Amino acid sequence: MTVASTTGVWISDGSDGLGQRVLRRLEASPALVQGEVGNSDVVVWLASADADARARRRQSATEGFTMALAEATHVRHLVLVSSAMVYGAWANNPVPITEEAVLRPDVEFVYARQLGAVEQLADEWRLAQPGRTVTVLRPAIAMAADGTSGFAAALAAGMGQRFGEDDPPAQFLHIDDLASAVLIAVEQQLDGVYNVAPDGWVAGERVRALAGAVPRLKLPERITEVISNLRWRFERGPIPPGLRSYTRWSWLVANDRLKAEGWTPTVTNEQAYVEGTEGKWWTMVTPKRRQEIALGGLVTLVAAIGLIIWRAVRRAQRRRSPR
Repeated sequence: MTVASTTGVWISDGSDGLGQRVLRRLEASPALVQGEVGNSDVVVWLASADADARARRRQSATEGFTMALAEATHVRHLVLVSSAMVYGAWANNPVPITEEAVLRPDVEFVYARQLGAVEQLADEWRLAQPGRTVTVLRPAIAMAADGTSGFAAALAAGMGQRFGEDDPPAQFLHIDDLASAVLIAVEQQLDGVYNVAPDGWVAGERVRALAGAVPRLKLPERITEVISNLRWRFERGPIPPGLRSYTRWSWLVANDRLKAEGWTPTVTNEQAYVEGTEGKWWTMVTPKRRQEIALGGLVTLVAAIGLIIWRAVRRAQRRRSPR
Protein backbone atom coordinates (compact mmCIF):
# COMPACT_ATOMS: atom_id res chain seq x y z
CA MET A 1 0.00 0.00 0.00
CA THR A 2 1.49 3.33 -1.05
CA VAL A 3 1.31 6.10 1.53
CA ALA A 4 -1.28 8.75 0.70
CA SER A 5 -0.97 12.46 1.68
CA THR A 6 1.89 13.65 3.89
CA THR A 7 3.50 11.20 6.28
CA GLY A 8 5.65 12.20 9.26
CA VAL A 9 8.82 10.12 9.62
CA TRP A 10 11.23 10.02 12.56
CA ILE A 11 14.74 8.52 12.20
CA SER A 12 16.65 7.25 15.21
CA ASP A 13 20.01 8.58 14.00
CA GLY A 14 20.60 10.91 11.06
CA SER A 15 24.26 11.61 11.75
CA ASP A 16 25.95 8.57 10.23
CA GLY A 17 26.35 7.56 6.60
CA LEU A 18 23.09 5.64 6.33
CA GLY A 19 21.06 8.12 8.37
CA GLN A 20 22.22 11.07 6.29
CA ARG A 21 21.34 9.27 3.07
CA VAL A 22 17.88 8.36 4.32
CA LEU A 23 17.23 11.95 5.42
CA ARG A 24 18.17 13.26 1.98
CA ARG A 25 15.72 10.89 0.36
CA LEU A 26 12.96 11.89 2.76
CA GLU A 27 13.55 15.55 1.98
CA ALA A 28 13.29 14.82 -1.74
CA SER A 29 9.94 13.06 -1.35
CA PRO A 30 6.87 15.34 -1.43
CA ALA A 31 4.82 12.78 0.53
CA LEU A 32 7.23 12.51 3.46
CA VAL A 33 8.26 15.00 6.12
CA GLN A 34 10.64 14.64 9.05
CA GLY A 35 8.89 14.63 12.42
CA GLU A 36 9.42 13.93 16.10
CA VAL A 37 9.03 10.48 17.58
CA GLY A 38 5.92 11.51 19.52
CA ASN A 39 3.90 12.77 16.55
CA SER A 40 5.20 10.78 13.58
CA ASP A 41 3.39 8.14 11.57
CA VAL A 42 6.51 6.13 10.82
CA VAL A 43 9.62 5.36 12.89
CA VAL A 44 12.87 4.29 11.24
CA TRP A 45 15.18 2.56 13.71
CA LEU A 46 18.72 2.07 12.42
CA ALA A 47 19.65 -0.74 14.80
CA SER A 48 22.63 -1.97 12.79
CA ALA A 49 23.86 1.44 11.65
CA ASP A 50 25.03 2.91 14.96
CA ALA A 51 26.94 -0.12 16.25
CA ASP A 52 30.14 1.91 16.64
CA ALA A 53 28.49 4.56 18.81
CA ARG A 54 26.82 1.97 21.03
CA ALA A 55 30.09 0.09 21.43
CA ARG A 56 31.81 3.26 22.64
CA ARG A 57 29.01 3.83 25.16
CA ARG A 58 28.99 0.13 26.12
CA GLN A 59 25.31 0.19 25.25
CA SER A 60 23.17 -2.75 24.20
CA ALA A 61 21.42 -2.70 20.81
CA THR A 62 18.12 -2.98 22.67
CA GLU A 63 18.70 0.10 24.83
CA GLY A 64 16.68 3.07 23.69
CA PHE A 65 14.52 1.02 21.35
CA THR A 66 11.80 0.17 23.86
CA MET A 67 11.82 3.75 25.16
CA ALA A 68 11.41 5.17 21.64
CA LEU A 69 8.48 2.89 20.91
CA ALA A 70 6.84 3.89 24.19
CA GLU A 71 6.98 7.53 23.07
CA ALA A 72 5.73 6.73 19.57
CA THR A 73 2.05 6.88 20.45
CA HIS A 74 0.89 7.81 16.94
CA VAL A 75 3.19 5.47 15.04
CA ARG A 76 1.50 2.93 12.80
CA HIS A 77 4.53 1.67 10.94
CA LEU A 78 8.07 0.77 12.02
CA VAL A 79 11.09 0.24 9.78
CA LEU A 80 13.83 -1.68 11.56
CA VAL A 81 17.27 -1.95 9.95
CA SER A 82 18.71 -5.14 11.43
CA SER A 83 21.41 -7.28 9.79
CA ALA A 84 21.74 -10.51 7.84
CA MET A 85 24.14 -11.56 10.60
CA VAL A 86 21.14 -12.70 12.66
CA TYR A 87 21.03 -15.81 10.45
CA GLY A 88 24.44 -16.82 11.72
CA ALA A 89 27.37 -18.16 9.72
CA TRP A 90 27.34 -21.95 9.65
CA ALA A 91 28.72 -24.70 7.43
CA ASN A 92 25.21 -26.01 6.74
CA ASN A 93 23.63 -22.67 5.78
CA PRO A 94 21.56 -22.83 2.59
CA VAL A 95 22.81 -20.76 -0.36
CA PRO A 96 21.24 -18.30 -0.49
CA ILE A 97 19.38 -17.82 2.79
CA THR A 98 15.76 -16.72 2.46
CA GLU A 99 13.67 -14.74 4.95
CA GLU A 100 11.95 -17.90 6.23
CA ALA A 101 15.20 -19.26 7.68
CA VAL A 102 15.48 -19.69 11.45
CA LEU A 103 17.70 -17.13 13.19
CA ARG A 104 20.92 -18.76 14.44
CA PRO A 105 23.41 -16.01 15.34
CA ASP A 106 26.76 -17.08 16.72
CA VAL A 107 26.28 -17.52 20.47
CA GLU A 108 29.66 -15.85 21.09
CA PHE A 109 28.72 -12.79 19.06
CA VAL A 110 26.67 -10.67 21.45
CA TYR A 111 25.84 -7.98 18.88
CA ALA A 112 24.06 -10.40 16.52
CA ARG A 113 22.11 -11.88 19.42
CA GLN A 114 21.05 -8.38 20.46
CA LEU A 115 19.77 -7.63 16.97
CA GLY A 116 17.67 -10.78 17.17
CA ALA A 117 16.24 -9.49 20.46
CA VAL A 118 15.44 -6.12 18.84
CA GLU A 119 13.56 -7.92 16.07
CA GLN A 120 11.54 -9.78 18.69
CA LEU A 121 10.66 -6.51 20.45
CA ALA A 122 9.53 -5.06 17.12
CA ASP A 123 7.25 -8.03 16.52
CA GLU A 124 5.77 -7.71 20.00
CA TRP A 125 5.08 -4.00 19.32
CA ARG A 126 3.34 -4.91 16.06
CA LEU A 127 1.08 -7.44 17.77
CA ALA A 128 0.22 -5.13 20.70
CA GLN A 129 -2.28 -3.11 18.66
CA PRO A 130 -4.22 -3.92 15.48
CA GLY A 131 -3.25 -2.02 12.35
CA ARG A 132 0.45 -1.75 13.11
CA THR A 133 2.99 -2.91 10.54
CA VAL A 134 6.73 -3.55 10.71
CA THR A 135 9.40 -3.78 8.03
CA VAL A 136 12.52 -5.64 9.11
CA LEU A 137 15.46 -5.13 6.75
CA ARG A 138 18.37 -7.56 7.02
CA PRO A 139 21.22 -6.11 4.96
CA ALA A 140 24.54 -7.68 4.03
CA ILE A 141 27.75 -5.82 4.97
CA ALA A 142 26.96 -2.18 4.10
CA MET A 143 29.83 -0.07 2.78
CA ALA A 144 30.60 3.22 1.03
CA ALA A 145 33.55 5.55 0.58
CA ASP A 146 32.19 7.98 3.18
CA GLY A 147 29.99 5.82 5.34
CA THR A 148 31.60 2.49 6.20
CA SER A 149 31.33 1.94 9.94
CA GLY A 150 34.28 0.66 11.92
CA PHE A 151 32.34 -2.51 12.59
CA ALA A 152 31.68 -3.16 8.88
CA ALA A 153 35.31 -2.35 8.07
CA ALA A 154 36.55 -4.88 10.63
CA LEU A 155 34.23 -7.52 9.22
CA ALA A 156 35.27 -6.80 5.63
CA ALA A 157 38.93 -6.91 6.67
CA GLY A 158 38.45 -10.49 7.82
CA MET A 159 36.92 -11.61 4.53
CA GLY A 160 39.28 -13.40 2.15
CA GLN A 161 42.06 -13.56 4.75
CA ARG A 162 42.07 -17.20 5.89
CA PHE A 163 45.59 -18.53 5.91
CA GLY A 164 46.00 -21.88 4.17
CA GLU A 165 42.26 -22.47 3.86
CA ASP A 166 39.53 -21.74 1.35
CA ASP A 167 37.57 -18.54 1.91
CA PRO A 168 33.77 -18.46 1.73
CA PRO A 169 31.96 -16.23 -0.77
CA ALA A 170 30.73 -12.89 0.55
CA GLN A 171 28.27 -10.07 -0.14
CA PHE A 172 28.87 -6.33 0.11
CA LEU A 173 26.01 -3.83 -0.09
CA HIS A 174 26.42 -0.17 -0.97
CA ILE A 175 24.90 2.13 1.63
CA ASP A 176 23.08 4.07 -1.12
CA ASP A 177 21.20 0.90 -2.03
CA LEU A 178 20.37 0.25 1.62
CA ALA A 179 19.02 3.80 1.94
CA SER A 180 16.80 3.26 -1.10
CA ALA A 181 15.47 0.07 0.52
CA VAL A 182 14.59 2.05 3.65
CA LEU A 183 12.72 4.60 1.55
CA ILE A 184 10.68 1.91 -0.20
CA ALA A 185 9.83 0.38 3.19
CA VAL A 186 8.62 3.79 4.41
CA GLU A 187 6.65 4.72 1.29
CA GLN A 188 4.97 1.34 0.81
CA GLN A 189 4.73 0.44 4.51
CA LEU A 190 5.90 -3.07 3.79
CA ASP A 191 4.93 -5.60 6.43
CA GLY A 192 7.44 -8.40 6.91
CA VAL A 193 11.11 -9.33 6.69
CA TYR A 194 13.26 -8.43 3.69
CA ASN A 195 16.88 -9.28 2.98
CA VAL A 196 18.91 -6.50 1.36
CA ALA A 197 21.85 -7.49 -0.82
CA PRO A 198 23.13 -7.05 -4.38
CA ASP A 199 22.52 -9.75 -6.97
CA GLY A 200 24.79 -12.73 -6.42
CA TRP A 201 28.02 -12.69 -4.40
CA VAL A 202 31.80 -12.60 -4.66
CA ALA A 203 33.80 -15.84 -4.60
CA GLY A 204 36.28 -16.18 -1.77
CA GLU A 205 39.28 -16.17 -4.10
CA ARG A 206 38.02 -12.99 -5.72
CA VAL A 207 37.67 -11.34 -2.32
CA ARG A 208 41.29 -12.28 -1.63
CA ALA A 209 42.33 -10.67 -4.89
CA LEU A 210 40.38 -7.49 -4.20
CA ALA A 211 41.88 -7.33 -0.72
CA GLY A 212 45.39 -7.84 -2.05
CA ALA A 213 45.86 -10.91 0.13
CA VAL A 214 49.06 -12.94 -0.12
CA PRO A 215 48.99 -16.22 -2.08
CA ARG A 216 47.57 -19.07 -0.02
CA LEU A 217 50.03 -21.75 1.07
CA LYS A 218 48.61 -25.02 2.42
CA LEU A 219 49.86 -25.92 5.90
CA PRO A 220 48.86 -28.47 8.56
CA GLU A 221 45.65 -27.52 10.34
CA ARG A 222 47.30 -26.93 13.74
CA ILE A 223 49.86 -24.53 12.27
CA THR A 224 47.23 -22.61 10.32
CA GLU A 225 45.22 -22.21 13.54
CA VAL A 226 48.22 -20.75 15.37
CA ILE A 227 49.06 -18.44 12.46
CA SER A 228 45.44 -17.34 12.19
CA ASN A 229 45.33 -16.45 15.89
CA LEU A 230 48.56 -14.46 15.60
CA ARG A 231 47.34 -12.59 12.52
CA TRP A 232 44.05 -11.64 14.16
CA ARG A 233 45.85 -10.51 17.30
CA PHE A 234 48.68 -8.49 15.81
CA GLU A 235 47.39 -7.31 12.41
CA ARG A 236 43.65 -6.83 12.67
CA GLY A 237 43.34 -5.14 16.02
CA PRO A 238 40.42 -5.82 18.38
CA ILE A 239 37.84 -8.11 16.77
CA PRO A 240 34.44 -8.52 18.45
CA PRO A 241 34.04 -11.97 20.03
CA GLY A 242 32.33 -14.41 17.69
CA LEU A 243 33.05 -12.40 14.56
CA ARG A 244 35.49 -14.93 13.14
CA SER A 245 32.73 -17.41 12.26
CA TYR A 246 31.29 -14.81 9.86
CA THR A 247 34.57 -14.93 7.93
CA ARG A 248 34.81 -18.72 8.06
CA TRP A 249 31.40 -19.78 6.72
CA SER A 250 29.01 -18.24 4.22
CA TRP A 251 25.87 -16.30 5.17
CA LEU A 252 24.69 -15.24 1.72
CA VAL A 253 21.13 -13.96 1.47
CA ALA A 254 18.53 -13.90 -1.31
CA ASN A 255 17.08 -10.53 -2.39
CA ASP A 256 14.09 -11.74 -4.43
CA ARG A 257 11.43 -10.62 -1.95
CA LEU A 258 12.56 -7.00 -1.80
CA LYS A 259 13.12 -6.84 -5.56
CA ALA A 260 9.52 -7.97 -6.05
CA GLU A 261 8.48 -4.79 -4.22
CA GLY A 262 10.31 -2.59 -6.73
CA TRP A 263 13.74 -2.30 -5.14
CA THR A 264 16.71 -2.58 -7.50
CA PRO A 265 20.38 -2.74 -6.44
CA THR A 266 22.51 -0.28 -8.41
CA VAL A 267 25.99 -1.20 -7.15
CA THR A 268 27.59 -4.64 -7.43
CA ASN A 269 29.22 -6.55 -4.61
CA GLU A 270 32.69 -5.88 -5.99
CA GLN A 271 32.05 -2.19 -6.53
CA ALA A 272 30.75 -1.75 -2.98
CA TYR A 273 33.76 -3.59 -1.54
CA VAL A 274 36.30 -1.61 -3.51
CA GLU A 275 34.68 1.72 -2.66
CA GLY A 276 34.29 0.90 1.01
CA THR A 277 37.82 -0.37 1.63
CA GLU A 278 41.19 1.27 1.25
CA GLY A 279 43.63 -0.03 -1.35
CA LYS A 280 46.64 -1.90 0.03
CA TRP A 281 50.27 -1.66 -0.99
CA TRP A 282 50.20 -5.39 -1.75
CA THR A 283 47.96 -4.83 -4.78
CA MET A 284 50.71 -2.72 -6.39
CA VAL A 285 53.33 -5.51 -6.18
CA THR A 286 53.94 -7.85 -9.13
CA PRO A 287 52.74 -11.47 -8.76
CA LYS A 288 56.34 -12.77 -8.72
CA ARG A 289 57.35 -10.35 -5.97
CA ARG A 290 54.21 -11.25 -3.99
CA GLN A 291 55.24 -14.91 -4.06
CA GLU A 292 58.76 -14.05 -2.91
CA ILE A 293 57.47 -11.92 -0.04
CA ALA A 294 54.91 -14.54 0.92
CA LEU A 295 57.54 -17.30 1.07
CA GLY A 296 59.93 -15.09 3.01
CA GLY A 297 57.24 -14.10 5.48
CA LEU A 298 56.16 -17.71 5.89
CA VAL A 299 59.69 -18.86 6.72
CA THR A 300 60.06 -16.07 9.26
CA LEU A 301 56.69 -16.80 10.83
CA VAL A 302 57.26 -20.56 11.06
CA ALA A 303 60.70 -19.94 12.58
CA ALA A 304 59.16 -17.60 15.15
CA ILE A 305 56.51 -20.18 16.04
CA GLY A 306 59.19 -22.86 16.35
CA LEU A 307 61.18 -20.64 18.70
CA ILE A 308 58.13 -20.00 20.86
CA ILE A 309 57.36 -23.72 21.08
CA TRP A 310 61.02 -24.57 21.87
CA ARG A 311 61.11 -22.00 24.69
CA ALA A 312 57.83 -23.30 26.09
CA VAL A 313 59.18 -26.88 26.10
CA ARG A 314 62.42 -25.77 27.77
CA ARG A 315 60.50 -23.95 30.52
CA ALA A 316 58.33 -27.00 31.11
CA GLN A 317 61.41 -29.24 31.34
CA ARG A 318 63.07 -26.94 33.84
CA ARG A 319 59.96 -26.92 36.02
CA ARG A 320 59.88 -30.73 36.06
CA SER A 321 63.60 -31.26 36.71
CA PRO A 322 64.60 -31.91 40.39
CA ARG A 323 66.32 -29.11 42.22
